[in-house]
Parts: sequence; C-alpha cells; structure tokens
Amino acid sequence: MPALFCTGFAAAQARTPVIVELFTSEGCSSCPPADRLLARLETEQPVPQADILVMEEHVDYWDQQGWRDPFSAPFYTQRQQDYAFAFASEEVYTPEMVVDGRPGFVGSDGRSALQAIRDAAASPHALVTLQRKSGSEIAVSAGRFPPGTKTVDIVLAITEDSLASNVLRGENAGHRLSHAAVARSIASLARFDARKSPEYKADLPLRLAPDWNRSNLRIVVFVQDRNSRRILGGAGLHL
Repeated sequence: MPALFCTGFAAAQARTPVIVELFTSEGCSSCPPADRLLARLETEQPVPQADILVMEEHVDYWDQQGWRDPFSAPFYTQRQQDYAFAFASEEVYTPEMVVDGRPGFVGSDGRSALQAIRDAAASPHALVTLQRKSGSEIAVSAGRFPPGTKTVDIVLAITEDSLASNVLRGENAGHRLSHAAVARSIASLARFDARKSPEYKADLPLRLAPDWNRSNLRIVVFVQDRNSRRILGGAGLHL
C-alpha cells in the first residue's frame, strides 16, 4: 500500500480538520489491516488539505465469538447503528470507516479512505477551537457554521494511543494487536441550534479514568448534525 501515501505535503497550505472513525473489533480477522491503515492516516497525514483526526471505536457484537475485546462497549455499536440508520443501510459490519459522518466503506480500503478525506476536506466546515485551561477543563468554541446548519450536537471524544492486546482466542488468536487513537469516551455535551446563535462557547470538564495513560490521550471535539449525522467541523488537542 505504500503508493497510496505518496501524496507529498504542502506545509504552508491551510488544513481542514477531518474526523475519521473506524468501527473495529479484536474478534474480527478482517480488522487488523484496517487498524493499521487508521494508524498510518494519523501518523503520516497523507492528504495535504486535511488535518486527519482519527478514532478507533471497538464494537461489542464480536464479543460472543470467542474473544471479548477489552476496548469494546455497547455505545460504539449503537453509534455505528445510528450511522446505518442515517445512511439507510441494512447492516453494520467491521471494519467500517466513516469520514466526517458520510456513508462508510470497508475500513481497510486505503484508496477509498484517501478519496473520502479529500472530498471531506473540500467541503465547507465550521470553525472549532480548543484551549486548555487550568485543571481538567478545556474551553471550546464553534462558529462560522456552513450555510443551512440547523441543530447540531457538540461532541467530545477522548482517545488513547499506544494500546495493544495479546489475543488468546477467536479469529485473531495468537496475535498481538496494536491500536492507535482508541476511543475511550465519546459524549454529546450540548445540543446547539445554529439558527438562534452564530457561535457556541463553553468551558468543558474532562473526566479521565485513572487507568488511561495521560501522555497518550487526545481530546477531539466536533460538531455533528442531529439528523444527517454529517460532521461539520472539529479540532483536536493532545493532553
């Protein structure tokens, strides 16, 4: 797959934050290549127009197939099902990649990933900014919403890098799986009507579990349309 990433990088060019979600599971033998692709998208940033913010969301519907994924949760399964409903899709599957809340594709398909990221970066986006404050709190603002924006969710995600498992059972038995940007928490913090106010501002508390490695955590805040599930803007901040 190296040829997919020979895109160059224009350092002076403005880069649009693009949210890339991967629905995955350690119990699925098709998922490790998608996990590796997601990690490369994060580290190599192969699309000059985009600041790629990735999230690896581990669903739980593989947990009864021989291996319980330690990073899985019903919430991520529900989030994927919400996308399926919005996309009028009849099924959910792994690995599935969703870029800026648009219809998904097989998560190991690097060419589709690059094209989806380019298309998303070329679309109008809201401006989202994050600022670290004292203690476990960040200041968030969102404005300059694309024309036609109505009701949106302000969503805060916390991801953790450098996680790994030695898988003992199931389809990936005997393999050590490494992960980038595992979603530890995703929460809708506010519902905002862009028709009534041009800007959202808030100071948001961060709730961090004691077993999360703080040096590997990243905060991602994004604006998501309530109906279409399209992501209209985002920003990331390392702790």
